[in-house]
Amino acid sequence: MNEASKPGVEPAPAAVNVHFDTRLPQLSRWRRMQIPLIAGAVYSIVRAIGPTIRFELVGERFYEPAKLRGEKVIVAFWHRCIFSAIWLFRGRGAVVMNTTNFDGQWTRRVIERLGYGTAQGSSTRGGLSGLMAMARAIEEGHEVAFTIDGPRGPRYIAKPGPIMLARQSGQPVFLFHIGLENAWTLDKTWDQFQVPKPFTRAVAVAAPLIYIPRDADSELIHRKQAEMQASLERVRDIAESWFHISPAERDRLREELNSERTAF
Repeated sequence: MNEASKPGVEPAPAAVNVHFDTRLPQLSRWRRMQIPLIAGAVYSIVRAIGPTIRFELVGERFYEPAKLRGEKVIVAFWHRCIFSAIWLFRGRGAVVMNTTNFDGQWTRRVIERLGYGTAQGSSTRGGLSGLMAMARAIEEGHEVAFTIDGPRGPRYIAKPGPIMLARQSGQPVFLFHIGLENAWTLDKTWDQFQVPKPFTRAVAVAAPLIYIPRDADSELIHRKQAEMQASLERVRDIAESWFHISPAERDRLREELNSERTAF
């Protein structure tokens, strides 16, 4: 008789492939108690600061045609600007990839209260399950979103999730970055996370949509991944420098980004 078949011996749980593992981690009672407290505090801060932010959208024309065609865009942006992004796009029912770790559990409560759905998974655990959930969300008529260098970096290195999902779904990837005139930057965090100061000006800079054919081969997928990385870097550089350049230069960039000739 083997050990598992002996009376009183519980069989070991079946192994779960890490790419499909969306089980919540085992947390201490104290950590579990912290989740609703942190979520409530963060939600209150977002609700207090969010309405005071004065947004300008540059390159919005890249999104509008997709919307008119009934396409459900796959949104990707750097983790650094998540505070401003979740406020700007609140209440639209977009589904966001969300990690199952401690930070992900309180974050989930915040973003769901702001009108988002969540798909559990990350680049390190449960990623394929998360992508499958996001594919179902697109089929059900929702847009989806990734903090593309999350959940733990490296900072400004885009992961392939949006490209994989775009190939599977036939929907385009929509990229943007938000720059803030006045913000608190958390210098000790991996992403240099920014919290906007009340009444700050903000600019959301968008890039041209990226389409990936369903029959794309590995070479084309790698090219599209590189294109996504370059576009994200481009909108980041524009948005982060926006309030440090001259009004004339901002006017030039507005014209460029709102022109049919725009090419990153």
